[in-house]
Amino acid sequence: MAIHRPRSALMLPTLLLAMLLSACGGGGGGGASTSGATPPDLAQTPGAPVFTGNTALDGYNWINYRRAQLGLSTLARNARIDAAAQGHSDYQRLNNTVTHEQTPGLPGFTGATLLDRLANAGYQATKPYAIGEVISATGNPSGFYQAEELITAIYHRFVMFEPVFKEVGTGAATTSANYTYFTADLTAVAGYGAGLGVGRIVNYPAANQTGVPTNFFSDSESPDPVPNQNEVGYPISVHSDTIRDGVGITVQSFTVAPRGGAALSVRLLSHATDSNTGETVAAIIPLAPLKGGTVYDVSFSGLAAGVPVTRSWSFTTR
Repeated sequence: MAIHRPRSALMLPTLLLAMLLSACGGGGGGGASTSGATPPDLAQTPGAPVFTGNTALDGYNWINYRRAQLGLSTLARNARIDAAAQGHSDYQRLNNTVTHEQTPGLPGFTGATLLDRLANAGYQATKPYAIGEVISATGNPSGFYQAEELITAIYHRFVMFEPVFKEVGTGAATTSANYTYFTADLTAVAGYGAGLGVGRIVNYPAANQTGVPTNFFSDSESPDPVPNQNEVGYPISVHSDTIRDGVGITVQSFTVAPRGGAALSVRLLSHATDSNTGETVAAIIPLAPLKGGTVYDVSFSGLAAGVPVTRSWSFTTR
């Protein structure tokens, strides 16, 4: 069992996304619960990157591995962003807190906000820019595990799978009690352009993906994507990067069903139904854990930046 405190923040200029996703407040604490049993050795996943044992490097590699699976660009690693992420992990370790904001005068202070920390590390986020940060704190030091936990946590996935991001930095710090703080900072700066383009989406789990987890502990994420319920099914999401005429993703139908069975009861996360969900993403979360070793069929129809989009795909649980 692991204590998992994922945190995420995403800031994009209004010309890209008119939203500020803050999946936690400042000051640490909050949103902690057991996140379930440690999954099978992720290093044995077909096509997985080589496991090095370096938490920050393995976390970086795992983020890119998953982004590539669903057809997103991989992110270049930037040493200055690494420095900002490492400094923030060190700050959290020194102050025993999980937060996106630092307090001047406390040990390890490197900047109050993510933008401050990037600037202090020598990285200039020239406007228009897109920046995001996700944080996990857990007793499992594996970078693969840390990144995978963040991808499972749906609001964090929205940040990590933002198509316009181009660069990333990661950092990790472990306490004497073997509690590890992992931080990933994601960026794109002036002139980065679109990630996917108008009317295009990607989905996760990816088409024909195998070994998909069956469950998610909703209480482990702050804010809680499924209030008043902890163990639910694995989140399923679609992602775009473009808003046109004030419209991002509009969901008309979004369903999941075991092969040959009836559609499951789900909670829909879209900008129209959930204030914490951005305009260019949507997700469904089954209200009961999925069955193991089962093929699930997903169907999505709606609009992406005003362009009709339909997509059907399948994945298999472990």
